[in-house]
Amino acid sequence: MAVEPRMSPSPPPAEAEPRRTSARGRPPLVVSVERGLVRGDLAAEAVLAFLRANPLRIFTVLGWLLRGPAALRRRLAARNDIDIGALPVNRDLVELAEAERAGGREVHLVTAADPAAAARIARRFGFVDGVVAGGGAAELKGEARARALQERFPGGFAYAGGGAEDLPVWRAAQETVAVEPRGGTLRAVESIRPPLAVIPRRPVGLRTIAKAARVHQWAKNALVAVPLVLGGRAFDPDAWATVLIGFLLLGLLASSTYVLNDLWDLDDDRGHWSKKDRAFASGRLPILAGLTAAPLGIAVALIGAAMLGGAVLASFLAYLAVTVAYSFRLKRVAVLDVFTLAALFTLRLVIGIALAGVPGSPWLLVFSMFIFASLSFAKRHTEMVRVARSGADKASGRGYVAADAPFLIGMGVATGMSAVLVMVLYLINEAFRAGFYTTPAALWTFPCVLFLWLGRVWVLSGRDELHDDPVAFAVRDKPSLALGAVMALAFVAAVLPQSLAFW
Repeated sequence: MAVEPRMSPSPPPAEAEPRRTSARGRPPLVVSVERGLVRGDLAAEAVLAFLRANPLRIFTVLGWLLRGPAALRRRLAARNDIDIGALPVNRDLVELAEAERAGGREVHLVTAADPAAAARIARRFGFVDGVVAGGGAAELKGEARARALQERFPGGFAYAGGGAEDLPVWRAAQETVAVEPRGGTLRAVESIRPPLAVIPRRPVGLRTIAKAARVHQWAKNALVAVPLVLGGRAFDPDAWATVLIGFLLLGLLASSTYVLNDLWDLDDDRGHWSKKDRAFASGRLPILAGLTAAPLGIAVALIGAAMLGGAVLASFLAYLAVTVAYSFRLKRVAVLDVFTLAALFTLRLVIGIALAGVPGSPWLLVFSMFIFASLSFAKRHTEMVRVARSGADKASGRGYVAADAPFLIGMGVATGMSAVLVMVLYLINEAFRAGFYTTPAALWTFPCVLFLWLGRVWVLSGRDELHDDPVAFAVRDKPSLALGAVMALAFVAAVLPQSLAFW
C-alpha cells in the first residue's frame, strides 16, 4: 500500500465510551467519500448518468442549477442513476480502512450525498459501520461537516479527508489521515497535529493528459495532407502552412470530442478490460476538468477553422456533428457504427481538400470509405473475440454479440479487398492520366502493398493478436512501418523527376 507511515503508537486499551468509541479505546475513523474514498465528483457523476438517457435533459439540469447547487443535488439524488459499484476508489485508503477495521476500530463514512446513495456506497465495502449523509446538501462540508461529526461522535473521532475544505474537520478531530493532499493543505494539516497517516498525492503528468486527449490519435489527422499531395501542390510551402494549421486545429477538435466521448462512456469504460484504465474512468483526471476543457477546445478549434475559410469551417462542423452523433448513439448500432467511423476518416480528407484548395477526387473518397470500414470491422472483431474469451455474450455499449465475430471478419475482408480494387481503378482511370506523375508505373506498388498489409491485419485479427485499434497497431508494427516506407519510396519514384525540375 503506497501510504507514508506516520503512525503513532497505539494507545493502551481503555474502557470504551458508549456507542461512539471503537475497541481498544480508539475513536471511530470517519472517511470522507468526496476527495477521499471515491475518486471523482459524485455530483458530476450524477449529472452525466442523468444525461446519458437523453442528452436533451441538459436543459432540465440547467433549470435545476438556476435554483442552486443544493436543489440540483436533491433532484439528481431522487433518481439514483449512478452505478455505485463501478465508481473508482482510492485503493490505498480502502486498504488503510480495512486494516483499521480489522484492528477493532469502527469505520464510518461521511458524504454530502443523499442517504440512499450513501447507503449504496457503504454496502459496497465490508468495513463500514455507519454513514453520515448530507441529504444531498452541498453545505455538509467545512465547518458544517465538523459540527455534524462532533454531534454524531461526542467522544471524538479520527478523520480521513483530502481537501482544503476539510481543515475545520481535522481541527475538530482527535486524529488525522491526509488523503492525497496538495502541498499547502498538507502543511496546514501538519500544523494542526502530526498525521496518523498520509496517502501521498499522485501528480497528474503530461503523459496522463496526453493519453486522455488521445494525442497519439492525431496521426489519423495526417490524412488532411493527402489531397494536397495528390492534388499536385506537394511543393507549395504556403499550402503546406495552411494544412499544418488545419492539422493542429483538427487535432484540438478531435481531442475535445475524445474527452466528451470518454465522459459519456464512463460506465462502459469502467467495465471494459482495457478502457477501465483511461484517465477519467479510473479517476486520475476529474470529470469537471473534462467538462471544462472539451467545450473550450471545441470553441477554439471552430474559431480557428472559421479564420481559414468558410469551406474549412463547414467541414469542421460536419466532423463535429458526426463525432457527437457517434459518441452519443451511433456507436451502439451494429454496422452503422463502422460506416460512421469510415465517414469520419473520409471527412478528414474532405477537410484536407478544403485546406489545400484542390479539387476533390471521388476515387479517393470511395477508397477511404472502404479501407477505413475494413479497419473498423477489424477493431470490432477483436473486441468480440475477447468478449467471447471472457465468457460474456455482449460487449458493453456496442451493438454486437460474440456470435457476430464470423460476420465481422467476413465484412472486414470484403471491404478491405474492395479498397484494393478501388485503388487499381483509380490508378487506371485517373492517376496515370495526371500530369504531375512522371513515372506513374511506380504507383502499381500501392495496391500490392495495400493487399499485403490488409492481409496481415486480418490474419492477426483472426489470431487475436491485433491491438484493438488498428491505427495504433500500424504505427508500432515493424512490418507495417516497412510496408509504409515502401509506399513512400514508390511515390517519390513516381514524382521525383518533376520535383527536381521544380527546384
